[in-house]
Amino acid sequence: RPFTCGQCGQCFAQRASLVEHSRRHTGERPHRCPQCHRAFRQRSALLRHRRVHTGERPFPCAHCGRRYSRSSNLLLHQR
Repeated sequence: RPFTCGQCGQCFAQRASLVEHSRRHTGERPHRCPQCHRAFRQRSALLRHRRVHTGERPFPCAHCGRRYSRSSNLLLHQR
């Protein structure tokens, strides 16, 4: 893993992963929701958050049909 964090020593295989990780140390949150202006370190977190505004629930339960906005919530439901 050639990319090492200068702050904590954690190593990464890809430079992009190191850049994303370094935001933990700097507090930078470059991905901003255009509707409520909440900011995120990761683009994926912004995309997940936007489901709050759109009402999208892409994770259906195979047993009862109830839908969830996050796969983790579906897994909790299925337990």
